[in-house]
Amino acid sequence: MLQLDDVQQANRRIEGVVHNTPLSFAPILSQKSGFEVFLKKENLQFTGAFKLRGAFNAIAALVESKAIEGIVAASAGNHAQGVAYSAKHFGLKATIVMPETTPLTKIQGVRGWGSDVILHGSNYDEAYGYALEYAAANGFDFVHPFEDTNVMAGQGTIALEILEALPHLDAIVVPVGGGGLISGIATVIKAINPTIKVIGVASAGAPAMQNSFVQKTPIDSLSVRTIADGIAVRDTSPITLEHILHHVDELELVEEEEIAYAILFLLEKQKLLVEGAGAVGVAALLHNKIKMPSKSRVAIVLSGGNIDVTMLSLIIEKGLVKSSRKLKLQVTLIDKPGSLMLFTQLLKEVSANIVQIGYDRTSTDLKFGDANVSVALETKGVEHQDEIRAILRQHKFSFIEEH
Repeated sequence: MLQLDDVQQANRRIEGVVHNTPLSFAPILSQKSGFEVFLKKENLQFTGAFKLRGAFNAIAALVESKAIEGIVAASAGNHAQGVAYSAKHFGLKATIVMPETTPLTKIQGVRGWGSDVILHGSNYDEAYGYALEYAAANGFDFVHPFEDTNVMAGQGTIALEILEALPHLDAIVVPVGGGGLISGIATVIKAINPTIKVIGVASAGAPAMQNSFVQKTPIDSLSVRTIADGIAVRDTSPITLEHILHHVDELELVEEEEIAYAILFLLEKQKLLVEGAGAVGVAALLHNKIKMPSKSRVAIVLSGGNIDVTMLSLIIEKGLVKSSRKLKLQVTLIDKPGSLMLFTQLLKEVSANIVQIGYDRTSTDLKFGDANVSVALETKGVEHQDEIRAILRQHKFSFIEEH
């Protein structure tokens, strides 16, 4: 089991290389939640995510212990960049195996640090299997993104920084994928102040660790599907699960729309660009999944900010729908002159701005003489959307909502 001494040693190794990222009070989140909320901004870390901490500590420990031929890692992106940067720092050759679905920005980030990239598999676990084979075949050292004591110790340095800045803390909220980050943080928290609550948050699209936490035994998922690619881990690690069962108080799940809303919230209200994995803690807070007494001091780890621009566009779209600022409808009209004009006039009356519209009279599921209008509306919240629905029903329009 990881010990506090391991994390303190890691803290000495990474000094001067890894940034002590800001821990900032978040007034809007505090007002919405009733807690005193502080954000640990690992999205501002040198490589854009916390993973640099564990990767650098692990590689530094290898360099201290023996001669290294080369480094291999498997990663969806953030661990990859941490390994690539660390390998360059020590003058080592590094090869990173990444899933074929990895965002381009993360691939470019790895190559920018001088490492080779191999794209293999549809998820982390498939890339991991291939990376182990590649490392063994070439005689290279494999640096695991979470099943490694030195990696977990490096991640745990975040907790040392938080406690130094905010010793009187009631809870810390941590993203969970493979479990290395929360294992390191929870080890430190429970060693220094066991009264502080450690709460993990995973994506409902990658629920293996949460299911395993509930059942207290490793349970793998058949597949993963989430916009939080940094925590899209299919299989549960028995090693990190052991740490989590010892030290973590709760492990919650958040849905995809909740993650998207949190990303948009952080972008708009906090002026922070955070990736899906980094936003799950805020998603849990915004959707009342963090149960603490009023005025509790809660620190949330924003684990990374390496988000693909294409994905960001999709997430903003989902976030607008989730926050009731966009409404998508498919409305059935009688296909005759004036029907569309009446429909748009009603939208004008309730000040609904049309941002996209399509007209279809040929679909096979339409009754003869009908047409479907697909429309996306810019709206001003739940009450405004209810007003739009009411006026359409009042004028006998048939419609369904699209999500």
